[in-house]
Amino acid sequence: MDRQVIYADLTVSRDSGPESSSPSSLPRDICQGPRWHQFALKLGCAGVTLLVLAVIGLTITVMFLIQKSSIEKSSVDVQQNRSETTESPGLSECPESWQSLQKKCVLFSQGIDLWNNSLSYCSTKESSLLLIQDQEELRLIRKLMKDKAINFWIGLNFALLEKKWKWINGSFLNSAILKIKGYDEENNCASISKTAAYSEDCSTDNKWICQKERNPVINKVCPDS
Repeated sequence: MDRQVIYADLTVSRDSGPESSSPSSLPRDICQGPRWHQFALKLGCAGVTLLVLAVIGLTITVMFLIQKSSIEKSSVDVQQNRSETTESPGLSECPESWQSLQKKCVLFSQGIDLWNNSLSYCSTKESSLLLIQDQEELRLIRKLMKDKAINFWIGLNFALLEKKWKWINGSFLNSAILKIKGYDEENNCASISKTAAYSEDCSTDNKWICQKERNPVINKVCPDS
């Protein structure tokens, strides 16, 4: 009888120990939030990540555009400096005794001669008899004439085949630029004075006007330091 009581005491004492008094394990769902909360958290993290990536991409793009614009501006400035400070386009000077007339140099003869001889003389000077391109050039050439009574041969004669006034370069006269006084006949050539243009026999003695084109030149200029 006594043995049974001792066993019973030991059993109760073992059951009432620390292990029997520890709380039971907690359910798993207590440490985890609701599903919508987890979804919202993931979505927020994804949004923040995309925003950070967008900011980085925008920053890189802006830096690239600024760098590209700076390079292009530097290139344009260099080209402008080269064209403006190192090369200065102009026209060649007229030879001695020749006068400047826009892009031409002109020479008024001192002597008189036939139209054909005047043409040959200009050729020896690497030039030709005067060709008048427009009314402005006509006005300027007459301004250079000093004596109203003197006629000068120009590079214009009457072409019998076409029955028109023809310049020595092959083009025909525009009557709106120059009106010829006199007859349109074979062997007639044109001369001009300070006030008018005339049809004269090519064997008449007149002064003449030679012309040559002024060649463009490039003057090298050192850039300012």
